[in-house]
Amino acid sequence: MANELSGLKFLFFVGDIYEDLELWYPKLRLIEAGAKVVIAGPEAGKSYSGKNGYPCVSDASIDSVKEADFDGLVVPGGFMPDKLRRDPQVLQLVKDFNTSGKLIAAICHGGWIPISAKVYDGVKVTGSPGIKDDLVNAGAIWEDAAVVIDGNHVTSRKPDDLPDFCQGILQVMLGQK
Repeated sequence: MANELSGLKFLFFVGDIYEDLELWYPKLRLIEAGAKVVIAGPEAGKSYSGKNGYPCVSDASIDSVKEADFDGLVVPGGFMPDKLRRDPQVLQLVKDFNTSGKLIAAICHGGWIPISAKVYDGVKVTGSPGIKDDLVNAGAIWEDAAVVIDGNHVTSRKPDDLPDFCQGILQVMLGQK
């Protein structure tokens, strides 16, 4: 089923020190499923380095994208989310995706961005054990699992969980299609 997500469009965030696998694995899996992926960073056309040195060139700047143009949002981990969560435009985009009931998928430290956008209150989530307290303090309901799906939210803990994370994204998106 190579085209199960044909016609759908996903937004990914990128910035320096993103977790390489947590961006590239879901990006390629969604493309494989027929979706279009747009990578947005602080600047358009800039090369950002992952934690392991793998480069990712942004397709667009964060301030040029709108939630209405996408069907889902994917937030990779690494140290990148700690910086991007300070950007009011990033937080507004996450709030807009949540208000619209669209997919918000965060893995590992990617959960920092939805925490700062205040969209996790009462939501079942997982994430890196290093941000468990942050998630709980934001009102989230912590579960230690490879993937947690709660409505439009899909969360995972670490790179080893990527197969489950991508299956969760597909499950949510195919349920909405």
